Amino acid sequence: MYEELKQYITDIPDFPSKGIIFHDITSIIQNGESFKLAIDALYDVIKDIDFDVIAGIESRGFIFGAALAAKLNKGLVLVRKKGKLPRATVSEKYDLEYGQAEIEIHTDAIKKGQKVLVIDDLIATGGTVKAATKLIERLGGEVAATAFLIELKELGGRAALEPYVVRTVMVYEGR
Repeated sequence: MYEELKQYITDIPDFPSKGIIFHDITSIIQNGESFKLAIDALYDVIKDIDFDVIAGIESRGFIFGAALAAKLNKGLVLVRKKGKLPRATVSEKYDLEYGQAEIEIHTDAIKKGQKVLVIDDLIATGGTVKAATKLIERLGGEVAATAFLIELKELGGRAALEPYVVRTVMVYEGR
C-alpha cells in the first residue's frame, strides 16, 4: 500500500554504521504533497481501529501522531526520552543494540480504560514500542494497535510486538 511514498524517502547508505541503509523520512515531511500522502496512508491503515487517543513516540512519532490526532479530533500523548517531561511520569527501560534507553509518559496522560493507538515513523526491532505499550498498560490503558510508516521486516519488530495489532504503510525487506 502506498508504495509510491518510497520515491520521497532518501536512502542514506552506511548510516549510522557501515552496512546499514538509513531510510530518511524527513524528505517526506518537508514536502506538503508527500506529507499529506503519508498521513492519508497512515489513516488508511488505522481507519478501522477503535481508539480514544494517540500516543506518539519521540520524535518522529510526534509528527505523524499530531497530524493524525488533528485529522481525527483525538488527543495526543507524548512518549518521550527520560527527563524531558515536566510533570510526574512513569518510565520504562528497554534494550538497544549496545546498552539501554528509557522512555516515559506523564502519569495523567492515559485514563483507565482508554484505548490507545501507538504511532511511530518506523518499526525495526520493536524495543521502543514494546516499552511504550508497557507504560500505557501500567497506566490502565489498552493498546488498540500500533502503526508505522515504515517496517524493517528483517529486524523482527512485528514478532516482538505480538499479540498487538501492527499496521504499516511500507515494508522494507533488508536492513
